[in-house]
Amino acid sequence: MVTPEQVQSYIERGLECLEVRVAGDGQHFEALIVSEAFRGRSRIQRHQLVYAALGERMRGEIHALSMRTLTPEEAVDG
Repeated sequence: MVTPEQVQSYIERGLECLEVRVAGDGQHFEALIVSEAFRGRSRIQRHQLVYAALGERMRGEIHALSMRTLTPEEAVDG
């Protein structure tokens, strides 16, 4: 079973982030992700970047991922 720490590591390896926090029970996870890469992108485009970082894990190890994807400015204003 995958841990929140592993999910966090997968995201950090696939996407340059300023902050990543992940909580979950081994199948369902919640993540806060702050990245410059989200600047100028829609929520769907931001989520697609995270899904790309997770790759095939989203089809097998991770059954559900709820996420807040923020730019650094959005995180400060937040």
